[in-house]
Amino acid sequence: MFFGANLFHINLFSLTLDKNSMLYWKALHIIFVVTWFAGLFYIVRLFIYHTEAQEKPEVEKSLLSSQFKIMQKRLWYGITYPSFLLTLFLGGRLLYKGWKVEIAQGVYIGYYRESWIHWKLLFVLGLVVYHLLCGKIYKNLQNDKFTVSPLQLRFWNEGATLFLFAIVFLVVLKDALGILWGLSAMAVLTISLILGIKLYQILRKREKN
Repeated sequence: MFFGANLFHINLFSLTLDKNSMLYWKALHIIFVVTWFAGLFYIVRLFIYHTEAQEKPEVEKSLLSSQFKIMQKRLWYGITYPSFLLTLFLGGRLLYKGWKVEIAQGVYIGYYRESWIHWKLLFVLGLVVYHLLCGKIYKNLQNDKFTVSPLQLRFWNEGATLFLFAIVFLVVLKDALGILWGLSAMAVLTISLILGIKLYQILRKREKN
């Protein structure tokens, strides 16, 4: 009985140490999530400015294009891509450590039992695809291939915002209501963004006229 009690306390102690160490990993994960999103938000804005610069006179277009290429390269490889890799690495470690934890013999807790984490992983997968497609646009612009219009890029620019809303609602609420709010927020924000971009387009046409 005494031996069993000691094992129980040792197990609790090890779990406490493991939990404390995971808090550091979680803090780092959150930091790199923030820098990853910051990079995604800004890189697409640079894509827009770079594409719009092609409408300028030749000399101005050349100078602006060279500058935007440098800015995009530094942002992509200096912040966005490293943050993307570190976010996935740290998130993967947290997921692995918390997926299935034995708190007593035959008694388990963990993410595997929670539906919200599966929805979160689905949204994260979507965000990864978004990131990779941004990488494709980046390479095209570096090679002077302008395959996407400024208006299309303005819509694309809001993609990361939609994922941010959905993921944050899920992580904070952690239940079916969180999923509902996340999806609702995405829908409302999408409609608002479409209307906002359309309004911007109308105002810009009036300024040109």
